Amino acid sequence: MNGVRAAYRRGGLSWITDQSPDIVTMQEVRASPAELQSTLVAGGMADWHVAHAEADVAGRAGVAIVSREPLSDVEIGLPGFEQSGRWIQARVGDVSMVSAYVHTGEAGTAKQDEKYAFLEAVGARLKTLVGSPAVLTGDLNICHTARDLRNTKGNIGKAGYLPGEQDHLSGWADAGWVDTARQQAGDVDGPYTWWSWRGKAFDNDTGWRIDYQWASPSLAGAVTAARVGRAQTYAQRWSDHAAVVVDYA
Repeated sequence: MNGVRAAYRRGGLSWITDQSPDIVTMQEVRASPAELQSTLVAGGMADWHVAHAEADVAGRAGVAIVSREPLSDVEIGLPGFEQSGRWIQARVGDVSMVSAYVHTGEAGTAKQDEKYAFLEAVGARLKTLVGSPAVLTGDLNICHTARDLRNTKGNIGKAGYLPGEQDHLSGWADAGWVDTARQQAGDVDGPYTWWSWRGKAFDNDTGWRIDYQWASPSLAGAVTAARVGRAQTYAQRWSDHAAVVVDYA
């Protein structure tokens, strides 16, 4: 969201409701529970069910699951990251939904060590979910392959395009998890989901594919379509990210 209140002011919640989704997962909410609820009310989503993990630092991170149907078995955080505002999961019917936010990191620093530690915790949790209908959604801040990054040469050795990061995603795929947007798009460049606000990155489609929906094996076969909700123009952007929209039969 790059801030749910900012996204609302830019028309983001109107765009979301226009898609008629059943479930919305949000990352970088950057709001208190009361602020999130009031923003949803203002955006026409007053009757939706909400599960929200607020970060322990105000104005940072924060993830949420917002559903037309009731949510149950809500779990906030992962071991060692209970108050980080980076992980929330809940059940919608028989499906386990996850909204995750992996921070950017910085190669060769403690920030990158923390990123790897979080990815280890994510992998451990995914092992418990792989045998049931589940979907991991979120801003992972990792380009899995060269197809997911426009400027590969300029980002070699930088966070978001490190082999160690990519290995985690490859491990999920080896375990049976399916990158739904890549499965639907095929072996093509993109479709990217993030572009810098600066310069002509958006206009030139110099982007990164760092937002995902990974489906467990039993759910992946139900995918009928996937797309990226890229704004038609720079002026119509409501975040530096674009939503990944997936239909499940």
